Amino acid sequence: MTLTAADIAQIMRLVEQSTFDELNLEIDGIKLTLRRSGAGGAVTQNMTTQQSLSDAAAAGAAAAGAVAAGTTAGTTAGTTAGTAAGGTPAAGVARSANSRDIASPMLGTFYRAPKPGSAPFVEVGSPVEENSVIAIIEVMKLMNTVRAGVKGVITEILPADETLVEFGQVLMRARVDA
Repeated sequence: MTLTAADIAQIMRLVEQSTFDELNLEIDGIKLTLRRSGAGGAVTQNMTTQQSLSDAAAAGAAAAGAVAAGTTAGTTAGTTAGTAAGGTPAAGVARSANSRDIASPMLGTFYRAPKPGSAPFVEVGSPVEENSVIAIIEVMKLMNTVRAGVKGVITEILPADETLVEFGQVLMRARVDA
């Protein structure tokens, strides 16, 4: 397996939109170091590889161009009314005692449905069991199912579909059965 320019661009986008300051990755002799620099949150890239330097430079340039084109969009697409950007309740938002947060088990892209155009796994008001699949999180083209972990009814869905979520970020809230 080798890293393509598109893979590097995706990794750079994930790092840029996350709270990570640095990422070191080594795959098949390719070492990729991504590091934030300055207050603007720009991502810099440092690659060393056993491949020719021209191949690495071409891949890095293509990735940097792809990321530069996509970095003008804000990173708050997942913010909804009543919540802060991290998926935590905003000040003044009351939650009931039997409300439980369902957190993201990993960093990646959040999807509410199994495929584009199909019905979401759950909606607000949907009953869920502990093993109910409620979402998918994509990491490096690998789709990972997210299970509810609680028995109850979904009361809130926080991130927008197809947005980046962080490890531990609240994805949904459920009212648990008493």
